[in-house]
Amino acid sequence: MKPLNAMRGATSHLLLCLISVIAVSTYGSPVVVNTWPFVDATSEAWRSLLESADPNFAALNAVEQGCSKCENDQCDFTVGYGGSPDEDGETTLDAMIMSGKDMQVGSVCNLRHVKDAISTARLVMDRSTHTTLSGLQATAFAQEMGMMLTNLSTPASSSAFYSWKEARCQPNFRCHVSPKASESCGPYKQDNAESDQLYADSANSHIRHSSASSTWPSRQDHDTIAMVAIDAKGNIAAGASSNGASHKVPGRVGDACVAGGAAYADNDVGGCGSTGDGDLHLRFQPCYQVVESMRQGATPKQAAEDAVQRIVKHYPLYVGALFAVDKAGNHAGACHGWTFQYAFQDNTLNAPQIVTVQPVNIKTKQVNTLDNAQR
Repeated sequence: MKPLNAMRGATSHLLLCLISVIAVSTYGSPVVVNTWPFVDATSEAWRSLLESADPNFAALNAVEQGCSKCENDQCDFTVGYGGSPDEDGETTLDAMIMSGKDMQVGSVCNLRHVKDAISTARLVMDRSTHTTLSGLQATAFAQEMGMMLTNLSTPASSSAFYSWKEARCQPNFRCHVSPKASESCGPYKQDNAESDQLYADSANSHIRHSSASSTWPSRQDHDTIAMVAIDAKGNIAAGASSNGASHKVPGRVGDACVAGGAAYADNDVGGCGSTGDGDLHLRFQPCYQVVESMRQGATPKQAAEDAVQRIVKHYPLYVGALFAVDKAGNHAGACHGWTFQYAFQDNTLNAPQIVTVQPVNIKTKQVNTLDNAQR
């Protein structure tokens, strides 16, 4: 496989239908970067980064506080309580936090009845030797650790759920079931009569996946705050929090609670945060890929583009985005299928700055050519 810079040179004649933006922070200085223009979360993380009582945990504390701010503020109603009800009308939360210093991770998946998802993930990391807890057992752990139980639904989320039910549960994430998911709310069972169609769709998995919901993912139906912080000692932390996909099948786990999916960090290299189609992110682990590409010498811009292209090759209708940050604080974003914005703050700024990334669709044939150039 040729180096990424050689790949870019070999394919410069192609229309690269992926726009990425790169920004540079002062070498060695602290920085906070997060998905979307959630600037209040950026500011809270930056404040924590500078004021942390223990400099050894400044980056971790910053990520926890920044994501907590978004949870409490219900950022876009796609983070925290009161958003994205599942098929049963319940809001559940996914979150993770990671230390790039020692590669420790704590996460909670499908967390119920506890608002503080990122802080519960931090407790999993600090107060157990496990990496991930899920469901009601994660709730029980949180309660043991002093978290308060509460109802995660709100009048707004309940209204959204009942409106969805009145619209015959459209859109949804079911397929090859009886009654037809495109016409009914269920309850569903396997439809053996559609076995031939199931196999046909398997050969065109990018079509089947992307058509599962005509409106998802979008800023209104699914989103994640993913954040990376680098402190004055060079420690890197990453984290993510989300209430998942609206009208998801109960029990669904998103990428926001999986290291490498929505976020990743390594002090030797840098960090990454992603947003968008969490089901695909679980298959490709784009943030892990970003960090590994930077480890091999790629710039944040190159690593971000490459990770997105790997997904688009197999799923041309993929909708998502990510940012990459190297250990020096240089950062870049890449996206596909929507316009992406990320926020950052460092010592050169008095307030968070927003970077906008404009996407242009990549044609499958061109991406395959890019892939061939790597061999």
